[in-house]
Amino acid sequence: MRSISILLLFFLYPWHQPIWKKIQINGTAQGTTYHITYFAPDSPITKYQIDSILNKIDTSLSIYNPASLITRFNNTDSGITMDSHFNTVLQKSIYTWQQTGGISDITVAPLVQAWGFGPTKITNLPDSAAIRSLLPCIGSQLLYTNGNHLYKRKSCVHLDVNGIAQGYSVDVLADFIEAKGIRNYLVEVGGEIRVKGRKQPGNEKMKIGIEAPGDDVFQLSMIQKIIVTDSGAITTSGSYRKFYESEGKRISHIIDPRTGYPSQNELISVTVYARDAITADAFDNALMVMGLKKAMEFVEKRNDISAHFIYRTPAGAIADTATSRFYPLLQPGLKTN
Repeated sequence: MRSISILLLFFLYPWHQPIWKKIQINGTAQGTTYHITYFAPDSPITKYQIDSILNKIDTSLSIYNPASLITRFNNTDSGITMDSHFNTVLQKSIYTWQQTGGISDITVAPLVQAWGFGPTKITNLPDSAAIRSLLPCIGSQLLYTNGNHLYKRKSCVHLDVNGIAQGYSVDVLADFIEAKGIRNYLVEVGGEIRVKGRKQPGNEKMKIGIEAPGDDVFQLSMIQKIIVTDSGAITTSGSYRKFYESEGKRISHIIDPRTGYPSQNELISVTVYARDAITADAFDNALMVMGLKKAMEFVEKRNDISAHFIYRTPAGAIADTATSRFYPLLQPGLKTN
């Protein structure tokens, strides 16, 4: 009789599903904006906590912060003692430099500055002699470590980790959110994104639009592509994101460290998918420098990234394509050209 009563109570008082809330935290950091969305019964995370994490990363990795560790490294001959943020980004950067044959290189800072994309304003573009004088300062082989201490082999070696730091920041925020017990979220910093879980209470996968520039210069017919996923990271690099025009030429912020000059090829943007944002962000600029054919071949040989490319055809039209492992991420019915 007792067991029957318990069974009746079970049916009369069913287990209640959690009451989901969609919680959003937005702000500015690292010279851009951030947006965090998560689904949970309560709000265990504050904007103050997010801002504190991003500020801490800036004190390590921002070349625009005169007191940061990276600025101190750039201004010294003796090196620095790295914190965990710096060490993680350095190790990933060295790995990516090795994997890309030197196309991804955080010692590119002198060239970035020379072309007007660094923290100091310039009045004139560098000539070929100026570029040649800077090339001996470029190359991650000029860096070495002893424990947590980072050294340079030449005093002119300066670092710029802007091509990977935002992806890393996204991962740090995502790890913090997960540590708070959140399992359904989207983190975005400056367009770099990491997601986990699904929208609640509908249990729908997250949808992320691939950025397609539509300015007059590129005359892009907006290529509508939607990534549908419940885990992973998506970052985008594009020659349209940071640039200026000089003497009729578009000068892109994406510098080829091997030549010293801004990258110029048919690629307009590259969107990379990976397990974490630091990996995706580490490779997207390098793929832009490679050009479409080499970038496609490079990604297809790897199992840690996939990619989508927007490019200009020899006839001047805008087209897009993707690597084989990227197609399953696309919303059904939206195919590449």
